[in-house]
Amino acid sequence: MTTLRRVAGQPTWLVSRTHARAQRLLGEAFGAEGFRGYHFRVLAALDEHGPRSQADLGRLTGIDRSDIVATVNDLVARGLATREPDRTDRRRNVVTTTPDGVGRLERLDAALHGVQDDLLAPLTPDERATFVRLLEKLVSDDVPPGEGSGGVAVR
Repeated sequence: MTTLRRVAGQPTWLVSRTHARAQRLLGEAFGAEGFRGYHFRVLAALDEHGPRSQADLGRLTGIDRSDIVATVNDLVARGLATREPDRTDRRRNVVTTTPDGVGRLERLDAALHGVQDDLLAPLTPDERATFVRLLEKLVSDDVPPGEGSGGVAVR
């Protein structure tokens, strides 16, 4: 693909290209396991936060309500999670990871680590650490837009 000089060095272009590459690598890695990123995010949320309602899982993972239902349905059908009525509020369902779900999450974690290594392969360990720190700073809610560069446009 030919890149126009006007956009080639722009941070937005570079971040977009990096994002596209990361998504492709993740899609391939999770796809080889028969899964998508939504599956990983839900299993990871359950691992970190314990049993949760579908609505809570949607909020924790940033997954839309209809997509969270489809994802949980798929995890339940595969025996990786259970969905039971909440004992305190029968209108809610509580989702819990099964032992098979924990095992699958471990395999998906390994696949994710492989993707990180592939994506960051051109960087030294120090550069990787710096890159991650800079990305964390960019996505931080602490810095209002336009205030990070002292008002100077980056080119």
